[in-house]
Amino acid sequence: MIDETPLLGVKSTIEVEFENGNQAKIIYDSIVLEFDTAPDFRSSMTLYLDGSKILINIDAEDSTSFRASLNSAMKWIKLALEINDLTN
Repeated sequence: MIDETPLLGVKSTIEVEFENGNQAKIIYDSIVLEFDTAPDFRSSMTLYLDGSKILINIDAEDSTSFRASLNSAMKWIKLALEINDLTN
Protein backbone atom coordinates (compact mmCIF):
# COMPACT_ATOMS: atom_id res chain seq x y z
CA MET A 1 0.00 0.00 0.00
CA ILE A 2 1.25 3.48 -0.82
CA ASP A 3 1.44 5.71 2.25
CA GLU A 4 2.22 8.93 0.46
CA THR A 5 1.25 10.17 -2.94
CA PRO A 6 3.52 12.27 -5.13
CA LEU A 7 0.43 14.15 -6.33
CA LEU A 8 0.73 17.76 -5.17
CA GLY A 9 -2.56 18.88 -6.65
CA VAL A 10 -4.73 18.92 -9.71
CA LYS A 11 -5.31 22.05 -11.77
CA SER A 12 -7.32 22.29 -14.93
CA THR A 13 -9.33 24.63 -17.10
CA ILE A 14 -12.48 23.19 -18.59
CA GLU A 15 -14.02 24.90 -21.59
CA VAL A 16 -17.75 24.51 -22.22
CA GLU A 17 -18.91 25.87 -25.57
CA PHE A 18 -22.51 26.92 -26.21
CA GLU A 19 -24.50 27.59 -29.37
CA ASN A 20 -23.98 31.34 -29.05
CA GLY A 21 -22.83 34.07 -26.70
CA ASN A 22 -26.37 34.81 -25.52
CA GLN A 23 -26.92 31.24 -24.34
CA ALA A 24 -23.51 31.21 -22.63
CA LYS A 25 -24.35 34.47 -20.81
CA ILE A 26 -27.71 33.13 -19.61
CA ILE A 27 -26.09 29.97 -18.24
CA TYR A 28 -23.17 31.92 -16.76
CA ASP A 29 -25.53 34.31 -14.95
CA SER A 30 -27.54 31.33 -13.69
CA ILE A 31 -24.61 29.50 -12.10
CA VAL A 32 -21.99 32.11 -11.17
CA LEU A 33 -23.38 32.47 -7.63
CA GLU A 34 -23.00 28.71 -7.09
CA PHE A 35 -19.30 29.02 -7.87
CA ASP A 36 -18.90 32.03 -5.58
CA THR A 37 -20.56 30.32 -2.61
CA ALA A 38 -19.38 26.71 -3.03
CA PRO A 39 -17.41 25.43 -0.05
CA ASP A 40 -13.72 25.26 -0.83
CA PHE A 41 -12.13 22.98 1.75
CA ARG A 42 -9.86 21.10 -0.65
CA SER A 43 -10.53 22.78 -3.99
CA SER A 44 -11.48 26.08 -5.53
CA MET A 45 -13.31 26.93 -8.72
CA THR A 46 -13.50 30.12 -10.73
CA LEU A 47 -15.82 30.79 -13.63
CA TYR A 48 -15.23 33.05 -16.65
CA LEU A 49 -17.38 34.00 -19.61
CA ASP A 50 -15.56 34.20 -22.94
CA GLY A 51 -17.96 34.87 -25.82
CA SER A 52 -19.86 31.65 -26.42
CA LYS A 53 -17.73 29.72 -23.91
CA ILE A 54 -17.68 29.32 -20.18
CA LEU A 55 -14.26 28.57 -18.71
CA ILE A 56 -14.04 26.75 -15.40
CA ASN A 57 -10.73 26.80 -13.52
CA ILE A 58 -10.41 24.11 -10.89
CA ASP A 59 -7.51 23.97 -8.42
CA ALA A 60 -7.75 20.92 -6.15
CA GLU A 61 -5.55 19.33 -3.54
CA ASP A 62 -6.23 15.82 -4.83
CA SER A 63 -8.00 13.89 -7.55
CA THR A 64 -11.04 13.15 -5.38
CA SER A 65 -11.76 16.80 -4.66
CA PHE A 66 -11.06 17.65 -8.32
CA ARG A 67 -13.63 15.10 -9.46
CA ALA A 68 -16.18 16.36 -6.92
CA SER A 69 -15.70 19.96 -8.11
CA LEU A 70 -15.98 18.96 -11.76
CA ASN A 71 -19.14 16.95 -11.07
CA SER A 72 -20.70 19.90 -9.23
CA ALA A 73 -19.86 22.32 -12.04
CA MET A 74 -21.31 20.02 -14.70
CA LYS A 75 -24.48 19.43 -12.66
CA TRP A 76 -25.02 23.18 -12.26
CA ILE A 77 -24.54 23.76 -15.99
CA LYS A 78 -26.80 20.84 -16.93
CA LEU A 79 -29.54 22.03 -14.58
CA ALA A 80 -29.33 25.61 -15.89
CA LEU A 81 -29.59 24.32 -19.49
CA GLU A 82 -32.61 22.15 -18.63
CA ILE A 83 -34.39 25.06 -16.93
CA ASN A 84 -33.54 27.33 -19.87
CA ASP A 85 -34.97 24.78 -22.29
CA LEU A 86 -38.20 24.53 -20.26
CA THR A 87 -38.71 28.31 -20.39
CA ASN A 88 -38.24 28.56 -24.16
